[in-house]
Amino acid sequence: MKKRLKSKKPFIRVYDFFSGCGGTSVGFRQAGILHALAVDSCPDAISTFQKNFPRVPVLNDPIESIDPTHIQRCYGAMAETTLFCGCAPCQPFTKQKTNTKREVSSDDRRDLLAYFAEIVHVCLPDLIFVENVPGIQKVSLNNGGPFAAFVDQLQRDEYFLDFNVVAAQAYGAAQVRRRLVLVASRLGAIALPKPTHGPNTDKAFVTVRDAIGSFPPVEQGAEHPDKRRYPNHRAAALSPLNLERIQHTRGSGRRNWPTRLLPDCYSSRSNGLRYEGHSDCYARLTWDEPAPGLTTRCISYSNGRFGHPEQDRAITIREAARLQGFPNSFVFTGSLNSMARQIGNAVPVPFPESLIL
Repeated sequence: MKKRLKSKKPFIRVYDFFSGCGGTSVGFRQAGILHALAVDSCPDAISTFQKNFPRVPVLNDPIESIDPTHIQRCYGAMAETTLFCGCAPCQPFTKQKTNTKREVSSDDRRDLLAYFAEIVHVCLPDLIFVENVPGIQKVSLNNGGPFAAFVDQLQRDEYFLDFNVVAAQAYGAAQVRRRLVLVASRLGAIALPKPTHGPNTDKAFVTVRDAIGSFPPVEQGAEHPDKRRYPNHRAAALSPLNLERIQHTRGSGRRNWPTRLLPDCYSSRSNGLRYEGHSDCYARLTWDEPAPGLTTRCISYSNGRFGHPEQDRAITIREAARLQGFPNSFVFTGSLNSMARQIGNAVPVPFPESLIL
């Protein structure tokens, strides 16, 4: 059992809690794992999941409403190894959200991991995979840290475990994204896999060019007509002002913009100097580097370094999905903003796949 999520039993069957649109599930499917159940409270995400996993049962319910014994009955008689995924949204623990103890403690999302922990405690699955934001592990058990409480419970339930903050690009994702990852097993010792890409490996980081360089051009506000071959290859529309801004945006970002194009927040201050913060906003991706971490606004030119490297538009839904590692055949449903949110919230596909291979 050392190193990866393997077992002596014939099959692993995954139960994906907080499944979202299915990033974790796609990674495990590509590694040959069977699926038993998906659970998520977002109707749009579940709709996307069902379109791509039509035979997998789903529960479109908040996890706090789920009876753990119902989950237990779903697999109690099965001979397969059971793998529970619990990638709960915990934005209160990101750097932007942890300015005050009051702000963290007042956000209900911090309790979602506790509900997953209760399901784990009742069902005692063979294997566990958890992905979350770096920072959640820094809140101690005495201070009500949900991750610390989860680890404490796993140890009391006699799980072997390993966790650390890892870089998605070190496992084949085409973006720079640091996440806290935990793996646990009741079958024997377990450890996070070693990086597969980057320094001290035999593979280079996957770049933007590797991921999306072969996609055909698309105009801003338009969708590629071949929806069968390029599903969701659709770009958000730009206002006339933002279209002019991106036309002036090259490797230097907005530094070469005429002053008239600067938003108010970037205009000259009282000392006569330009505000230089948030340098990634209104910027383009770089072809021969990994992309920055995708957010829920990953198709918005004004909300990050999400401009296409050459074309005068932001990246499309298809391109954003490819940067997350989704195959081109994976189809998203919902509004443009909803699809972007599903992609930004997803676990990068290559990482769960790397746990098995």
